[in-house]
Amino acid sequence: MMARPWLSCLLLSAFIMSVAANVAPTFLPNMTAVRLPEDLPVGAEAFWLAAEDLDHDPLTYGISGTYAYFFNVTPATGEVKLAYALDYETLYLFDVVISVTDHHNNPKEKNLQVIVEDRNDNAPVFKNTDFSTNVSETLPVGSLVFSVLAVDKDTGPAGVVRYFIQEVIPSTGDSKDLFRILPNGSIILNGSLSYNNKSAFYQLELKACDSGGEYNNSVITQCSSPVFLSISVVDQPDLDPQFVRELYSASVAEDAPQGTSVLKVEAVDRDKGINDRVTYRISNSTRPGWFDIRPDGVIRVSAALDREQLLKDDEEVQVQVTATEEHPNIYGQEAKVSIWVVLSVTDVNDHKPEFFNCSLPACTFSPQEAQANFVGSVDEHASTRIPIDDLTMVVYDPDKGSNGTFLLSLEGPNAQAFSISPERAAGSAEVQVLVRDPSLVDYEKQPVMLVKVVAIDSVSRNSSVAMVTVHLRDINDHRPTFPHGLYNLSVPEHSKNGFVITDSIHASDPDTGEGGRITYSLLPGSGEDIFEVDPASGKLMVKNSELLDREKQAVYYLTLQATDGGNLSSSTMLHVYLLDINDNVPVVSGSYNIFVQEEEGNVSVTIQAHDNDQPGTNNSRLYFSLLPSPYSHNFSVDPDTGLLRNLGPLDREAIDPALRGRIVLTVRVADCGNPVLSTEVNVSITVEDINDNVPIFSQLSYTFPVKERDLGVLVGVVKAWDADQTEANNRISFSLSGGGASNFVIRGSVLQSGQAEGHLRLASDVSLDYETQASYNLTVSAENPDPQGAEATAGIFVPVEDVNDEPPTLDAASLRGIRVAENGSHHGLVAEVVARDVDTTAQLEVQLVDVTCTKAGVDVGSLCHGWFSVLANGSVLVNQSEAIDYETCDLVTLVVRAYDLTTDPRFQAYSDNGSLLITIEDVNDNAPYFLPENKTFVIIPELVLPNQQVASVRSRDNDSGSNGAILFSILQVDFITEDGTVIPFQGFFRVSTSSEANTFIGNIELVTSLDSTLRGTYQVTVQAQDQPSVGPAQASKITLNLFTVDQSYRVRLQFSTNKEEVGANTEKIMAALAQATRTTVYIVDIKDLDSTARARGRSYLDAYFVFSNGSALTLDELNVLIREDQDSLTQLLQLGLVVLGSQQSQESDLLKTLSSTIIGLGVALLLVIMIMTLVLVCVRKSYQRKLWAMKAAKEARKTAAGVMPSVSAIPGTNVYTSERANPMLNLSTKDLGFESQSSSSDLDHISLNSLDNNSVDLEKDKQETKLLYKSWQGRGRDLEENITWQRRADGAPA
Repeated sequence: MMARPWLSCLLLSAFIMSVAANVAPTFLPNMTAVRLPEDLPVGAEAFWLAAEDLDHDPLTYGISGTYAYFFNVTPATGEVKLAYALDYETLYLFDVVISVTDHHNNPKEKNLQVIVEDRNDNAPVFKNTDFSTNVSETLPVGSLVFSVLAVDKDTGPAGVVRYFIQEVIPSTGDSKDLFRILPNGSIILNGSLSYNNKSAFYQLELKACDSGGEYNNSVITQCSSPVFLSISVVDQPDLDPQFVRELYSASVAEDAPQGTSVLKVEAVDRDKGINDRVTYRISNSTRPGWFDIRPDGVIRVSAALDREQLLKDDEEVQVQVTATEEHPNIYGQEAKVSIWVVLSVTDVNDHKPEFFNCSLPACTFSPQEAQANFVGSVDEHASTRIPIDDLTMVVYDPDKGSNGTFLLSLEGPNAQAFSISPERAAGSAEVQVLVRDPSLVDYEKQPVMLVKVVAIDSVSRNSSVAMVTVHLRDINDHRPTFPHGLYNLSVPEHSKNGFVITDSIHASDPDTGEGGRITYSLLPGSGEDIFEVDPASGKLMVKNSELLDREKQAVYYLTLQATDGGNLSSSTMLHVYLLDINDNVPVVSGSYNIFVQEEEGNVSVTIQAHDNDQPGTNNSRLYFSLLPSPYSHNFSVDPDTGLLRNLGPLDREAIDPALRGRIVLTVRVADCGNPVLSTEVNVSITVEDINDNVPIFSQLSYTFPVKERDLGVLVGVVKAWDADQTEANNRISFSLSGGGASNFVIRGSVLQSGQAEGHLRLASDVSLDYETQASYNLTVSAENPDPQGAEATAGIFVPVEDVNDEPPTLDAASLRGIRVAENGSHHGLVAEVVARDVDTTAQLEVQLVDVTCTKAGVDVGSLCHGWFSVLANGSVLVNQSEAIDYETCDLVTLVVRAYDLTTDPRFQAYSDNGSLLITIEDVNDNAPYFLPENKTFVIIPELVLPNQQVASVRSRDNDSGSNGAILFSILQVDFITEDGTVIPFQGFFRVSTSSEANTFIGNIELVTSLDSTLRGTYQVTVQAQDQPSVGPAQASKITLNLFTVDQSYRVRLQFSTNKEEVGANTEKIMAALAQATRTTVYIVDIKDLDSTARARGRSYLDAYFVFSNGSALTLDELNVLIREDQDSLTQLLQLGLVVLGSQQSQESDLLKTLSSTIIGLGVALLLVIMIMTLVLVCVRKSYQRKLWAMKAAKEARKTAAGVMPSVSAIPGTNVYTSERANPMLNLSTKDLGFESQSSSSDLDHISLNSLDNNSVDLEKDKQETKLLYKSWQGRGRDLEENITWQRRADGAPA
């Protein structure tokens, strides 16, 4: 028993020690910041809260703070899920307070920074409002047509907007590529426009897309809704007018008087949108002055016409009419068009036939060419119908048809000897005079004859006469003769064509004229193809000199014939002898190919040749000579015998190697004739090679530097050549000698015949050491394979080079941080990174290793990677000036290093990494923007007092410092009445500015009291403007709607409790009312009712019920909504609600009660007189009420205990209509015979329950729960009847 107290003390001490040693939990070190994409779905896992507790107690996690509503946390596990959607464009960075507790110690709290990552959740939006423009049809290709601008709120590539033309309407082949859009949104004309020939209107469907970005775990491209740009083409006067017809023609008689209208032309302006007036003029005519034109386009006769002057023009006059627009075109020139009009002139018989000396169709028939005398000839005794020669007579009558028909006949002294053809003709005809009687045509009797030709017009009988003189010709009757029968002639062979052999041989003929004319010719036979004779003179000439060859034929025998014009002939013999000339070249026999060994061999050969010319003459004697050539001076040839010899020893190496020892000599063989003729022959002499030359190096000495520590590297190449021209004699081999030669090897290779090179290398297992031996002197030898051949040598100097083995370094001073302003403020060079290397052969370049982008110390990914670039020389350049954005990244860290291009690969070539910090300075490039507010601002004039806040706005500016500080101001206040009238209100509101974190709040306060009678909306325009220290401020504005609610919407609720109890339950009452009405409840006043008032309630609450759109509930609407929500109705009944009504109705009820009391006192005497009558009435009513109570009890028994009907009862009873319908819904009811249902007694209406004084005990043994349920059922019916009573008091139908 004594051990138990001690044991208790020991356990108590241990418990106290364990409690004292309990340690509070702590968050893990990484719980400082979390990155979340803005497209994270609501309800998705965001992150986990992680803490550790050394005592391993159960932990409970929590999140609090201004932005805690974004998340839901599971207290037991720390899992955090997204509860409210994130938006980078609205809030990209915020803090929440995270907490953890083990329920033994105070909760541990810590700020957790939430970084919202941008996603491509916004599509570009076009900023233009008016998408239409007018352009001139002459707008040059490449000109700007229109500019559009689309903005994408996203950042990075997702915010870079690209523009597209989706469709051009009308969609034709030439309009498809008529426009193009530039990356900046400028729409450029890509082809020519035409108002008339293409289209006067175009509609471009435009679309803007971003450059793509991540959204919902995939890369997408967001595009705007299409917009349509309307382009109207404005017509310009750039087209010439056009005639309405392609061809104009008309006819007019040649005797038409001046002023006669012939034809009307018409032209229109092709510029349909201008339609300029057109004037006309004759700009050209084939007959100037014959026609003119009026301003309206009518062509008239202006001079005498003559069809016969138009016969060459097909009896037509062509008139060029030019139509000119009244105003010049866009080039300042006349807009005109011309057309040729054909006017046909018809005939009138105004001419007689006339004679012309010409031949059809070459006759021109000009009046000056008409003739009356003609001359012709004919052979004597010519046959009948033979026409007179050389008579070119044409009769012509320019009239047309029958007017131009005429008759022909002959008259005169010799008319009987001839006839005429034709005897009748029209227009024009060639006239022939024919021999009619040959016996009368006799040269010996009459050498000249005369005849008259008469032409008579068949219509007018006008005539013309022409005299024809006919000369008779004599006929041939004699043969030509030669003086001799044989002629001997000579000619040199191959005389030129046309060479005259003789011109003295002639024949004679006594006939005259054609009969005495002699023609010479050679008769067929030997030599007719070699010789020819002139037909007129008889001159004998050479016809073909090539065939005139003495070596083939030495003499020719010819027959010369003479023929007169009557084909009578005679002949004589000609012997032609050929004289020799030098016309054959010498001919060489055989070919000549000689082989001889160099140095010792000799050449001796005779050239064989002959000449076919006449032997024994200079033409056949030969002469030999050697033509100059590269090697001809080494040889000689005998001029008479043709013997060829060499003049000295021959050297193969002196001959061009490409000839391979072959020499070609040309020997000329010529005759001694005039001119000299010659033949050339080639003699080929091949000189064979012997080994008579030693190799020669290209240099006497070589220097080949070598880097140390290189194994088996190529040291250098030596070259040598041998002048011998055959491989057996010019092949070269190399060998090496000298101090240290064992470290090297040399391998020879043939370049080409007689040339070789030796590759000097270190042995594969040998490397040189600069510190051991700095250089080597070697000797290289070159020799032929011939054992007796000599060799050549050259020196090789090999210096050993030290290597580059030190890494470069970065100059720390060049890595000092710099500052660059955002948004295109800086361009080009902003810093220089300097690299150094102690090696003298160093070749350095600076390389960019990495780029780090941070915002407020938090890594923001790759947003800034393209902003800057680093050149190899260390220059740091701004690469994307316009993309630099302080709001997304305020510090860029460039990690760089230096690289030595010449460092030996075995050593470190890079420096240590260095960091260049670039601080991004803020520029006021963002305008303030208002945060979306899901609020409705309502003003109840009787509740709002001066200096009270009536609305608020929230705004942010993505800039920092003073650039992001926002000041609010009210620009304008208008009151919009219910009928739409706008009333300016100034000075009624003011705005104050405050801030919370990065959000600026503008509180709109009332300055003075408002007129409570006004019904409408206050429109308050609020401006948010930043406060930059440098440069212009940027601002944005928003218009708020402040809805007014007047006193007619004030509703009074009566409660069975006092005002203190109602005030204590205000929050519950407002919650129940808000749940039932879905409105905002504004409580005006809570007061106790006057005890003198006849009412069920002890206190009342006045309130307004306002929707989010500014509208308010009326009493009727409130009644319906409360009855429809049974849960809210039950809660309000529990809170003591008994009556719903308006303030005015209840006050008017009180006045009515007081008035009734006064009237009752005034008529007290009447009540005394009528007392007996009233007693009788009361007795009767008491009896009826008992009957009503019995019927009500009977109806109540029909309803099972604890079961209520599904529809409402008649107010004040538990009776339903036969249709089970509630009369509150204005449905038909069944009269149950109750007087209270039909009576208009005020007492019945004021009564709140028709069973107040007639309770019926149905079943006393009911359970307590059923009695309580009936109590609430009665309260509900009371409220419904009270509502009906209030509505009747207001004059509304029940």
